[in-house]
Amino acid sequence: MKNLIIAIFSFMLITGPASSNETDYQKVIRSQIEAFSKDDMETAFQFASPSIKSIFGNYMRFGSMVRQGYPMVFRQKNLTFKETKSNNSVAFQNVLIEDLSGDLHLLRYRLILLKGNWKIAGVEFLRTEIMAI
Repeated sequence: MKNLIIAIFSFMLITGPASSNETDYQKVIRSQIEAFSKDDMETAFQFASPSIKSIFGNYMRFGSMVRQGYPMVFRQKNLTFKETKSNNSVAFQNVLIEDLSGDLHLLRYRLILLKGNWKIAGVEFLRTEIMAI
């Protein structure tokens, strides 16, 4: 049973290039993750909100934090956008990420709209029953 569940979720995680059906904030998340995958910390840092930028000061410190604290974001096999909640200026996007070891991680991105551009203002880990199986 466990193998069947893993197979189903693995199939669901397979994603291709950014879809035209993605929201603008989903495109920002995907773009930042793609920048991390290319070791382009400077580009990844550009998707961060001003408050995140002020906390880390520069893209090198930011990249180091992501590498250490969010290794599944830094390097992953697959990602799938899940539940979304948004209004005109704030969005919460759940993202299911499969890391290089095949483990699943559910993260909630908080994004804010600033001068017409979505910026990532935080990421938190979520627990689900899926992860406990």
